Amino acid sequence: MQLNDFKEIDWKSAGNLPAPMKAVLLSILAIVILLLGYAALLNPNLKALREEQEKEQALRDTFMAKKLQAIKIDAYKKQMVEIEQTFGALLKQLPDKSQMDGLLTDINEAGLAQGLAFEAFIPQEEVFADFYAEKPIQIKVVGRYHQLGAFATEVAKLSRIVTLNNLHIQPVGKDDKTHKDGLLMEAVAKTYRYLDADEVSARQALALKAGKKP
Repeated sequence: MQLNDFKEIDWKSAGNLPAPMKAVLLSILAIVILLLGYAALLNPNLKALREEQEKEQALRDTFMAKKLQAIKIDAYKKQMVEIEQTFGALLKQLPDKSQMDGLLTDINEAGLAQGLAFEAFIPQEEVFADFYAEKPIQIKVVGRYHQLGAFATEVAKLSRIVTLNNLHIQPVGKDDKTHKDGLLMEAVAKTYRYLDADEVSARQALALKAGKKP
């Protein structure tokens, strides 16, 4: 069976062709039918399948993005709880208005307990912030070096927040016979108190009246 045999086929009498030629022709016909079926039926389905697979991948990507956001939100919530707890602990270290006098007494007693002599202990006007007020206290104390150090340590140990600022230490004057070989320390002790609800409301009202941010 040669290629020329197929060129000379009389298609009207194709049913009388030899079996090998019929097998070849049927195979070709089957291939053509398969290709036409692929083009007509399978190819559109494959295209639809690819589109659905792309949609599935897009949904997976969206899901993973949302999942990561949810994980971050949980982490942020945990951080917020920790921040609120830390803030609450710090807030407890700020006295309220009724406790300020007692705190000033504690600072004074911390110096006297170390044998320091107070030459000045002058509370200044409060400086207000959003939710707290800063209370500066101008102090002058005389004592020996280790006494001044112990005083600073005791101030740091107070249950309320107190800081020593603008420290200046110098020997006492030669004419001071009482504190011979002593040191004079000048400083601004700063303590803080939180504003109660009435004070915050009053300050906000004043700020609004003045057209300023509270």
